[in-house]
Amino acid sequence: MRVAVIGGGPGGLYFAALAQQLSPEWEITVWERNARDDAFGFGVVFSDETLDGIAQADPAVFAAMSAEFARWSDIDVRYGGEVHVSGGHGFAALDRNRLREILQERCAELGVDVRYSTQAPPVEELSADYDLVVAADGIRSATRETHAASFRPDLDERHCRYMWLSTDRVFEAFTFIVEKRDFGSIQVHAYPYNDTCSTFIVEIAEADWRRAGFAAFADREFARGESDEESVRRCEEILADHLDGHRLIPNQSRWIRFTTVRNASWHHGNVVLLGDAAHTAHFSIGSGTKLAMEDALALAACLHENPDVPAALAAYESERRPVVESTQRAAQASLEWFENIGLYTAQQPPQFAFNLLTRSRRVTYDNLRVRDERFTTAVDSWHAVDSALAAPRPGAGAAAAPPMFRPFRLGGLRLRNRVVAPPTALYTARDGLPGDFELVHLSTRAMGGSGLVLAGMTAVSADGRATPGCPGLYTDGQEAAWRRITDFVHGQSDACLGIQLTHAGRRAATGIPRPDGRSVPLDIGAWPLVAASPIAWGEGSAVPREADRRDMDDIASDFVAAAERAHRAGFDVLELQYGHGHLMSGFLSPLTNVRTDAYGGSLAGRLRFPLEVLRAVRAVWPGGKALVVRISAADWAEGGTGEADAVEIARALAEAGADAVDVSTGEVVAHERPRYGRSYQTPYADLIRNATGIPVIAVGAISTYDDVNSIILAGRADLVAVGRAQLHDPLWTLHAAAAQGYSGPAAPWPASWKAGSRRPPGARTDRVPPRLHLLRRPAAPVHQRWLPHDRARAAASSR
Repeated sequence: MRVAVIGGGPGGLYFAALAQQLSPEWEITVWERNARDDAFGFGVVFSDETLDGIAQADPAVFAAMSAEFARWSDIDVRYGGEVHVSGGHGFAALDRNRLREILQERCAELGVDVRYSTQAPPVEELSADYDLVVAADGIRSATRETHAASFRPDLDERHCRYMWLSTDRVFEAFTFIVEKRDFGSIQVHAYPYNDTCSTFIVEIAEADWRRAGFAAFADREFARGESDEESVRRCEEILADHLDGHRLIPNQSRWIRFTTVRNASWHHGNVVLLGDAAHTAHFSIGSGTKLAMEDALALAACLHENPDVPAALAAYESERRPVVESTQRAAQASLEWFENIGLYTAQQPPQFAFNLLTRSRRVTYDNLRVRDERFTTAVDSWHAVDSALAAPRPGAGAAAAPPMFRPFRLGGLRLRNRVVAPPTALYTARDGLPGDFELVHLSTRAMGGSGLVLAGMTAVSADGRATPGCPGLYTDGQEAAWRRITDFVHGQSDACLGIQLTHAGRRAATGIPRPDGRSVPLDIGAWPLVAASPIAWGEGSAVPREADRRDMDDIASDFVAAAERAHRAGFDVLELQYGHGHLMSGFLSPLTNVRTDAYGGSLAGRLRFPLEVLRAVRAVWPGGKALVVRISAADWAEGGTGEADAVEIARALAEAGADAVDVSTGEVVAHERPRYGRSYQTPYADLIRNATGIPVIAVGAISTYDDVNSIILAGRADLVAVGRAQLHDPLWTLHAAAAQGYSGPAAPWPASWKAGSRRPPGARTDRVPPRLHLLRRPAAPVHQRWLPHDRARAAASSR
């Protein structure tokens, strides 16, 4: 078999070495346009997982790499004049040029034909002459562009500017530096990679970059290999306090923007993409070389395991794509955090450090506690004081209660904890009357520990119901039925109870959802539909009439009357549904509001009627209770509500009297394309809270107490709604408390259920394992710094 490899970087060389090792009879040729000794880049970082794979696949390469690793376990966060250190992470870094030398030597040992200073022939020529062409030709892959119709690349160029540098200051740990200056913020990602140097990546938002004067230096053509020396010197000036007299070392360094590369397919005929040609992940999680070498291992293995090239390439992509996409999701969250770092520079240093460390959502509260309990406890203690609470965990001395079990003041109410049971559509009402199912549903969540429990999708008029099974609050009978429920819940629990009021607008008059979750529109004329504009929800739906002034006056009156009924019915919290494509959402979104009068057009016009309703409701809702508004912060469709609009909507709602914003997304248009995933809507709550200071509720695919604690402690939300997990386990909050060893007042077990507050014994739970090791292994140190050999020897001799 004849194999052509385009690109002699770590990914291409490692693949060639592994493939040659597995199949010595293959003819493998690597084309590398640069000379063998050309030096590019600085240090690269590897995870223990990747290193385990290298150790198993090629012990010779692993041994050579290990001999030169810089190893450490700490992360330092330098911000606000403080340094916060989190240990237990585990890093290994190596000079990229030394890694390339190791792989070059390994290829030479195995007989791979590596052609340096040689441009590869056109990919069409190679694919005709060779059985396989591996394109490891980088982020600007010519191979990918040649076959763009097949690979279908998506190149997402981001906004921040960054510059890849080195420094002769040897940092002792992975170091994040965030400096606030008169021009804005500047951040550094730095880490050691040998005894004499550290990688030093400077990143800055575009607007701050211009205000700092970098545009004047960068506004010219640079020759190949040339660095932007003036910008480098300016960075040295700005960051002098962190360089301690050391210098920044460029290597073809200039300002660039990061591009996230995705491809719909990674192979075309006998041509396959590898590494940055196929995918990229932001440097803030240090995965570029790691991913390329993992690709190389998987591709070599699949070629060895499968009967032919087509089967091998399909297996390679099937195996690697889920891994890469998972990494890219984490990298995207990290990238967006750093691009929006200005949202967080008002946070206090302890919270900022925790927020930074958990930015990708892969590292969490519990995960950090396992790695470095002292660090997490310190941030916990700060948050407990900041929350005006020091509720000790039994047996834990002065340790604070978990963040989710700290109280929160919502409007005029004090919630016992930060967990919300969100509005859930039950579809069990008859003629708008809530019954026993609603009573059981709400009471179990209240007694199950949630601090706030919300009744869902309650119509302010008969025509405002989404389905015949939705409850209402527009008759005396409904008010009495709700009063029965609130009396029972308040008699059994000190949880706060709320109700969500809505008018379904163009989403009204549909059938109760089928088992697949889809709703079928009722017969045309089942009840009249009214909306911001005469746009049907979807295929087969009736076209609503456009609301006129009389309609709007009637609807506003209906909301006010329903709010008054909610107060008399005993609810503590009122939530107005301004999201999910319902009537108010229809006014807010430019996709569903195409009016040409004062209630359409600009965002100010689209906000006009929703604000009129909110002000009218606020006027009758008691100040000692709480008023919340739920919004869809993103429509997940082109031309719809985006981040900037969501922030302005939230500000306007707060100014009109909302005590908090319940931040959801989507369900505004039928053709939406959400990016589902764990806690996928939390970034919108985070954005609104940190851009405006308005209290927010985070919702959406949040199901573990670890995620709830992480979101609250990082300052991404004030309250967290846990929906489906509480459908699975109505006592979710109490079980979360038990799992964390918390039994304080924020999670009281009902007396009748107290016997169930501890997990019942199961099979083999009473087994005590014997000791099987003569000598115990010492625990790995939580804090490990990188001390170059001469410094390490000096430290040892001084001891």
